[in-house]
Amino acid sequence: MFDNLSDKLQRVFKNLRGEGKLTTANMDEALREIRVALLEADVHFKVVKQFIEQVKEKAMGEEVLTALSPGQQVVKIVRDELTKMLGGHQSRLRFANEPPTVILIVGLQGSGKTTSAAKLARVLGKEGSKPELVSVDVYRPAARHQLSILAKTVGAPIYEGTPEETKPLELARSARRDAMQTGRDVLLVDTAGRQHIDEQLMGELRELKDALHPTEILFVADAMTGQDAVRSADEFHKQLGITGVILTKMDGDARGGAALSIRTITGQPLKYVGVGEKPDALEAFYPDRVASRILGMGDVLSLIDKVQETIDQKTAEQMQEKLLGDDFTLEDFREQIKQIRKLGSLGGLLDMMPQIGPLKELKNAKIDESEVGRVVAIIDSMTPYERRNHMIINGSRRRRIAKGSGTSVQDVNNLLKQYGQARKMMKSFVGQAGLLSKKMGKMKIPGFGGLPGF
Repeated sequence: MFDNLSDKLQRVFKNLRGEGKLTTANMDEALREIRVALLEADVHFKVVKQFIEQVKEKAMGEEVLTALSPGQQVVKIVRDELTKMLGGHQSRLRFANEPPTVILIVGLQGSGKTTSAAKLARVLGKEGSKPELVSVDVYRPAARHQLSILAKTVGAPIYEGTPEETKPLELARSARRDAMQTGRDVLLVDTAGRQHIDEQLMGELRELKDALHPTEILFVADAMTGQDAVRSADEFHKQLGITGVILTKMDGDARGGAALSIRTITGQPLKYVGVGEKPDALEAFYPDRVASRILGMGDVLSLIDKVQETIDQKTAEQMQEKLLGDDFTLEDFREQIKQIRKLGSLGGLLDMMPQIGPLKELKNAKIDESEVGRVVAIIDSMTPYERRNHMIINGSRRRRIAKGSGTSVQDVNNLLKQYGQARKMMKSFVGQAGLLSKKMGKMKIPGFGGLPGF
């Protein structure tokens, strides 16, 4: 996500920090490079023009020009303007005073509406709401069947309708009535899409809007389509009045032009981004965190949120005690690997880490996801006694373990070496973290009792 833009902007700032003094000439050169980087990232030209003007106005002020570190000041200005471009602050869903809250999910065919509706139901359920799903796509039976399957996957009820209910409005009204009777406080309405915007589609959506009075109308767009997604969102807003956007396939979009343009062009916030196919791959959109990631500052807050949501607090504390007590076995090492895998791909986790200062080489790290599976297979091929007492694993045991896991003796040797290094590193890390936590009022970050393999 934003990889290409991030690399180019970081090169610009590196050159700028190398200047002894900030001048009009080198600032103009930096702004030209930033403009090109944004345009190559497929950001809308009007958005780029506005962004450059605002950065230049603030960067050429007397306070910046005379600062001790003008390059750092410019980085801060760019970060602030990126945050502003992306919406300024997180835009949360609004809920009706009287349940059920109705949320219309709209968009073109193939944008990921149905999948996003199910993912959103999961998010709302985890936040304490009781959502219900309904598909009013009467033109494609496969779409309704798909939502039914996804509803079971995320554990949300779905209103299937009766054979007599053949019109979108009939289905939607019956679903709202069902939600009220069953105590459901949110109704997610997955609407029909088209290959392109047409009057029939818009007329149908306006009819649903007038009858259901939705609190939110969320437009779902495929990030991979770039400015086409922005144009579609703008057209839907003009005709329907959308209240927010969900961008899907953000994990596959290295440019990020749609995300950077959509707020400025439509005036409506980006509320969620889809970052994968799994049911949990829908994340709230935080403009300030994304701006930091683009500039290589990482997104540690989102990483902490993911850890707190995924990692069991009690298990993490037990693992930390084992590390401090020098009782961290290969069984614990395997368990930690499994915990880390729950957080998503290792490449995705590294993207959230700051890529400046001592961690700047992280962006060049080559992550082999299959290696994680091999490590687990090797440990699984050991006996319980070997996992608890790694020092007894001699040459013959290593050959047996390699054969049982379908790997080589060298792979087994490498694993034992990594395990030993991890024990030393994490014991040192936990010790330093303990001192830091005392200084910060014993603040704890659950889940980082021992990160294996790093």
